Amino acid sequence: MAPPPPPAGEQQQPQPQLHGVVIITFPPSDQPSKGKTITAFTYTDDAPPPPPPPDPVMGYPAATGVRRRPRRVLSTRRVAAAALVLGAIAVAAYYCFYSDVAVQFLGMEQEEAQKERNETRSFLLPLFPKARQGRALREFGDVKLAARKVDDGGRKARNKMEVAKAAAAGTNSTALLPIKGNVFPDGQYYTSIFVGNPPRPYFLDVDTGSDLTWIQCDAPCTNCAKGPHPLYKPTKEKIVPPRDLLCQELQGNQNYCETCKQCDYEIEYADQSSSMGVLARDDMHLIATNGGREKLDFVFGCAYDQQGQLLSSPAKTDGILGLSNAAISLPSQLASHGIISNIVGHCFPREQGGKGYMFLGDDYVPRWGITWTSIRSGPDNLYHTEAYHVTYGDQQLRVREQAGNTVQAIFDSGSSYTYLPNEIYENLVAAIKYASPGFVQDSSDQTLPLCWKADFPVRYLEDVKQFFKPLNLHFGKKWLFMSKTFTISPEDYLIISDKGNVCLGLLNGTEINHGSTIIVGDVSLRAKLVVYDNQRRQIGWANSDCTKPQSQKGFPFFL
Repeated sequence: MAPPPPPAGEQQQPQPQLHGVVIITFPPSDQPSKGKTITAFTYTDDAPPPPPPPDPVMGYPAATGVRRRPRRVLSTRRVAAAALVLGAIAVAAYYCFYSDVAVQFLGMEQEEAQKERNETRSFLLPLFPKARQGRALREFGDVKLAARKVDDGGRKARNKMEVAKAAAAGTNSTALLPIKGNVFPDGQYYTSIFVGNPPRPYFLDVDTGSDLTWIQCDAPCTNCAKGPHPLYKPTKEKIVPPRDLLCQELQGNQNYCETCKQCDYEIEYADQSSSMGVLARDDMHLIATNGGREKLDFVFGCAYDQQGQLLSSPAKTDGILGLSNAAISLPSQLASHGIISNIVGHCFPREQGGKGYMFLGDDYVPRWGITWTSIRSGPDNLYHTEAYHVTYGDQQLRVREQAGNTVQAIFDSGSSYTYLPNEIYENLVAAIKYASPGFVQDSSDQTLPLCWKADFPVRYLEDVKQFFKPLNLHFGKKWLFMSKTFTISPEDYLIISDKGNVCLGLLNGTEINHGSTIIVGDVSLRAKLVVYDNQRRQIGWANSDCTKPQSQKGFPFFL
């Protein structure tokens, strides 16, 4: 039955409808720096007000009276529609910035994206504590940074041996490894890996400043520190020949030897320690966080001759875990086999004896609440960034005018302390002395180069941290509500010595021939989740207590 017609002289008015539009714009593939944009707006299809009635005689509008448009009332329908549009914007923003679904808008088919997610697993590694050795930390402040290849000759020529002969006589997943250790008194954080058949454990110093992973080796051993596990013993077939691509990447073309039977190397570190050995290939065993097991054909250093701090390290480790972005590093080898995405992250606990973790892969990368800065290309494979300026509290620590008016910064988990350029260091010390006159330098305390004695008893950092200010490394301007500032709080650069003095864990870079570069070491990496994304060439960080890793899946809590 048709509805009754409207009364005579009255026209039926259409009901207004509120609509919303959300537009997501992605950057062109060749210009990703333009970023993504989101645009949203609403509109209604309200009909315009009807014209005034015509003059009954001439057909023109009547000259008397002005018709006013009635004031609109905010109806429940409009409120509900607006809330719907805002919800759509929030969901779009989440998928744009945090979700894997965004790849579908970039040309990846849904099936391929789902397959990639199904193949992604994670490896989580532990970080272990070390026993206190009762020695002054200043004696062995490790700086596993800027490893460089040493030409043939000298000690290498005198000690070169045919390890193969001696040995004959004798896609993606994520790994999560626990980490233990401390800055004081041991100065390192280390994890455990399993190598060989049957798999044997080895404790390795976690080092983002080293390319090569190496384990102390009985080849036989010339100079080895006393480690927690027996020396790795290679067999003849485990020795890597010089023609191997990873050998050529490590040595460089100038050291290639056509007739050699083994791939020799020697690495010298910034603290003047060194390690010599040959490359070996063996199975590494990893357990993925989803329960799966991976056995990787892994190339590493069989180190038979250590010098310097590597012989006197109190960490009781068996070697070094190389985590740089070089092709021979552990994350790069895993990525080249299609086991993980080339991403590594670590979280060092602030408390002495606390447990942290390290992961290989992307399952534990935060999708929100993390600050990112770009990795800059350099002559090495280190994690270089650019700081625009450095402040102590609100006071800027000036740097001489230089190219781009920036200072290079390197994130290096192999360094016990943080090193500053000479001018920044001197300005910082002057600012601390001016702001904290109640602390007097105690030259008899050799824990670190600069230790102060307070005029009251000091047992814990909580007793003195209020007298010091944060050190801020500014990597860029604020973007919306996210600041690109790496903040080093007083508890992350101060050490309480055995004498009850307050010691500065920020050192002058000239001591290690890095007088113009900031090196962010373990003391300032604590209580932060730090992620090195070698695929997108960026470093990210977020504050964390490092007690338990969180898989970054699903929606944020506010959606």
